[in-house]
Amino acid sequence: MTMSPQVSGNDRPPPARLTLDRWTWKEIGHLLVNLPVAIVGFVYTVFMIAVGVGLAVTVVGLPLLAVGLHGARLIGKAERGRARAMLGVRVEEPSPMELARREKGFFPWLWSSIMDPVGWRAALYSFVRLPWGVLTFGVTLVSLLVLWPVLPHVTRLLSNVDRSMVRGLLSPSDELERRIAELEADRGVVVDTAAADLRRIERDLHDGAQARLVALAMGLGLAKEKLTDDPEAAARMVDEAHGEVKVALQELRDLARGIHPAVLTDRGLDAALSAIASRCTVPVTVAVDLPGRPAEAIEGIAYFTVSELLQNVSKHSAARSASVEVWRAGDRLLLQVTDDGRGGARMDGGTGMAGLAERLGAVDGLFVLDSPVGGPTTVTAELPWRDRERQKTGEPTGTGTAKRLQGL
Repeated sequence: MTMSPQVSGNDRPPPARLTLDRWTWKEIGHLLVNLPVAIVGFVYTVFMIAVGVGLAVTVVGLPLLAVGLHGARLIGKAERGRARAMLGVRVEEPSPMELARREKGFFPWLWSSIMDPVGWRAALYSFVRLPWGVLTFGVTLVSLLVLWPVLPHVTRLLSNVDRSMVRGLLSPSDELERRIAELEADRGVVVDTAAADLRRIERDLHDGAQARLVALAMGLGLAKEKLTDDPEAAARMVDEAHGEVKVALQELRDLARGIHPAVLTDRGLDAALSAIASRCTVPVTVAVDLPGRPAEAIEGIAYFTVSELLQNVSKHSAARSASVEVWRAGDRLLLQVTDDGRGGARMDGGTGMAGLAERLGAVDGLFVLDSPVGGPTTVTAELPWRDRERQKTGEPTGTGTAKRLQGL
């Protein structure tokens, strides 16, 4: 079951009727306001182009034109807001100018501003709106006074032209713009996820291993003081400290496994997924068919995705069996987790599905959930395949610490 974006009911108005309903009055208001808004936009655009182009031979012409195009962007943003409120047209905001943010300095900003397609489309929108604003104002006003029996149909026809103009000139029509917006959102997800992981590691170290090691140090200090006066008590305290050391080492192993399991680094997805399947509360069959090992980042995301899905199977599914399949198809890594449980899983059901979908989307992945009530549940995840780059030292990063912890 593919996840489709939720669309508000206001995006598409109901069919026009002879009665003057809420939608008709909104459209009438929008059409009457078209004229003053179009006059302001037309005057601004003509003045901006005339001054900017006329003074282009001087040092101030092009900067004035760049500032004017920034203002045209703001007009376009206001018009998208007006169309959203009055016409129910929901248009995505175009992407900001990446070059101006990435490269500091006056000339990169000037060049990216003058070559900004969003600003020029907004200027074109303001320029062509004046005759249309005069027409819509006149027709709507006459219809209110004379043609009011067919007023809803007239306003719907005129407002549909307005909707087309907004979608055609003020939407991010360029595929590159949409891609930039998606990557910006994905970057935010990656940053938030990394920050949350760092906070979790810090919390686990502070509340777990660190507190236990502090108690261990205090216990050994007391044992040292009693070593000469009460050797038997000191021996008991050293024995207790030895048990604390074992528990602290186990906590550190679990923490290292949560960061990046050693079995995944050493032996790959097949062995790592078999290890987490053995800890699941229901029988799990694992089938991994890969020609090689993907990049470490992709391999790690695949591992933790399957790990969280199997945890959901153990906690929520009431299943009798489950299966994990991993294979490569072209330049994509696919994994599928299926269980015969009660089903009914949802993206917003509190089982972490939405978080998994965000993490996969951050690396240009895909997450598909199919879980009808009564089961079975099938989760299919898709990741980009990137070949692994070997470390110059011959040992993947992070392996040494995990091996030393396991050897203790």
